[in-house]
Parts: sequence; C-alpha cells; structure tokens
Amino acid sequence: HCGYARCAHALPGTGIACSKMGSYSRAGPKGPHGACSEVETVVMKLESVHRERLLDLLRALVDQSGARVLVPPYRNAPGFWFGGGNVVRAEDGTLWLCGRYRNYGDSRTGLAAGERGLECALFAGADDGGSFRKVRSWSKADLSRPEAEVVSIEGTSLHRRSDGTWELFVSSEKAWEYPAAVREFRKPGSGVWSIDVLRGQAPGTLDAASLAPVLREEDPGHLHVKDPVVFDDADGSTHMVFCSHPFCWSCSNSGLAVRARGGEAFAVRTHQLVQRGVTWDVAGTRVTCRMRVPRVGVFAGIPPVSVWFYDGLECVRPHDENARAVRRPRGYSCEELGGALAGFDAAFPAVERLSYLGPLFVSPHGTGCSRYTDVLATETGLLATWQQARADGSQPLVGHFLPQEAVERILS
Repeated sequence: HCGYARCAHALPGTGIACSKMGSYSRAGPKGPHGACSEVETVVMKLESVHRERLLDLLRALVDQSGARVLVPPYRNAPGFWFGGGNVVRAEDGTLWLCGRYRNYGDSRTGLAAGERGLECALFAGADDGGSFRKVRSWSKADLSRPEAEVVSIEGTSLHRRSDGTWELFVSSEKAWEYPAAVREFRKPGSGVWSIDVLRGQAPGTLDAASLAPVLREEDPGHLHVKDPVVFDDADGSTHMVFCSHPFCWSCSNSGLAVRARGGEAFAVRTHQLVQRGVTWDVAGTRVTCRMRVPRVGVFAGIPPVSVWFYDGLECVRPHDENARAVRRPRGYSCEELGGALAGFDAAFPAVERLSYLGPLFVSPHGTGCSRYTDVLATETGLLATWQQARADGSQPLVGHFLPQEAVERILS
C-alpha cells in the first residue's frame, strides 16, 4: 500500500494493534495473516493551533449568555427541567427535537421524594431552531410493560436509519429488583435503568406500541444503563454511546454498543469508551454528543476530527469548600458541568481532553449546571442545545445558533 493505511492486525513481533493505539501505520507489503510486514507508526495528535481554534469555536457555539430558551420546564422552580435529547434534521428540512420533562424528585430516595422523570416528548421546528412545537409525548405509563413498570424517564436519542426508518431511543428506570448479590442496596421506590426504542416511518408516527428493549445489564458493576447517544459510523454500522452506573451510584462511565449494518441487535463493545477525568470530572464522564468538526480553515488539510461533548462531575455528594480557598465553579459537588474531548476519527477512541483541569461550559445562573449538550450541523451553521441552570432553580432547554460564516472565521 502507499500512503497511510489503518492496520487492524497486530504489528509483527509486538502483539499491538494500530487500531488500539490511536495511530496510523505506513504499510509495506502484506505479511502473514494480513498483517503489515513493514510498519512505520505515526501517532496522530492535534497541534496547538487546532486545539486553540476548537476552544474558540466551542465557547462561541455553547454561548451561555447568548442562549435563549427553546423548551421551558413545567415549573420555574428547583428540580424542574427539560433536556436530555438531541435534534435531527429531516429530508424536508424539519428539525425534530426530543427530550424528557423532569419534575421535582430525588433519585437517591425513590419516588417518595417526587415525580422525577415524568414525560418523554417530541417537538418539531424550523428556521435553524427559532421555535419548536410539541408533536408527541409519552408518559411513564405509556412506556411501561407488564414486566417493566417505568418509574422515571431519563435521556433520549432520535435517529434516522439509512432505510428511512426513524428510531427514538429512551432510557428509563424500571421497578426491577437488583441482582441477588447486591439486592439489599436497592432503595425503596427505585429500580434499574435500561434503554428501549420506539420505531416508525416518520417522527410523528412513532408509537409506544412499537416499544422494544435494546440494552439491559445484569453485572452490578454496570447495572444502570441510560442516556443513549446514537449515530451512524462511516462503515454503515450504528453506534450507541451510553452512560452506565454501578449498583451503588458512586460514579459513571461512557460505554459503546454497536449494531452491524442492516442488523437489529446492539452488542456492547466496552463499558469505558473514554477514561474519566482527573479533577473536576473524576467521578463521571458522560458523552452527550459527537460533533464532526467542519473541514474548513486549519482543519481543511488534515484527516477528519470530531469533538465529543460530555458532562462531568467530581463527586455524587456536595463537598464543603474552604472559605479561604479559591472557589471552583461547582466542580466540587455532584453538579454536572460541560466538557469536551477531541481527536481524529480514524484514531478513535484515542482522544484528548480540552477540559483537563476545569469545565468548559458553566451556566452563569443558579447552580452553574450545564449539561446534555447536543450540536446539529446544517447548511447554514451549527445549532447547539443544552440544559442550563437558571436563577430560579429550574433547567430549561436552551439553544444557540452559530452561522457558517462565523464558524469559518473562527477556524481560519
């Protein structure tokens, strides 16, 4: 082969595969078993100019002060929010937005403390996200089955398959028992999280009657799976990034499940797609979106790069701060804040943190919470949506549109 070729086999005499090392290999003639007989490893890393331009782009895109409310929660009060979904553009130009309404409650104590995840909803809009109207919604009862009563609804992901079929992935907490080895750890009124899917020929025809299970775990170390992020890969397979928690809820990880092209079932590839952070995000790194970086400016002449937005948290319980020390932006507690990873698509999952020592996205209001960031690329620019804390304690879904000319200027 000439040029650069990804090697999916072990490097001769090492047992190390290029695809696991996040590198390209300059391949010579083929050796036994399809392995390259002569390999020069070239590690792919972003240059400082690429990191700087990405940080400029992300801060302009997820504009905390310039964002406007797209979907308000049912009350402007603590514990009420809307978010945890994504936006997809249909062939006719309609923007379809999904998410879930959450009312006051505490997942640590079960339903006795409030309603919590109340309703999954689907909205339609146009004009680069200027306005959205509710089209469909599903209650906890709608998403329940005889063997799986839903007690709370969490993250969602809308996806259009290559054959034109639409899918709405919904994570929910079911009133299931814990595995026998950890059964006594289950809190009264709580359950186990898993992921289901609704299917239809169009977003407006998605029906609860099509509900089918997609991903459930029995291992106590990854018992709870939720918050799907679904997208197609270049080879035609469908990737689902998901968040998992152990039975004790002490931390969270991002895993990956893959569905082969033309297939129906997802198979878990890993429960730790990327490592958790080391400071403000040491307790959790929940991937919420993959954004392919526009191939303009300094990114025009290099292989494709993606940004992976994530929510981080330092601990699942609030920490008291030292009054004489520097205050940190809610990174000392269980408040979820926004960060980002970036890397070459061909080298994934080799990525680097753009938010190593601190978060990138913090709301200027209330607790500072900023989470569930999603980005949709259109012909005219980038539309970012995320769940943002407000001064009254609520968290509406907010959005900000960055025109294409601004994107090109920032990346130049």
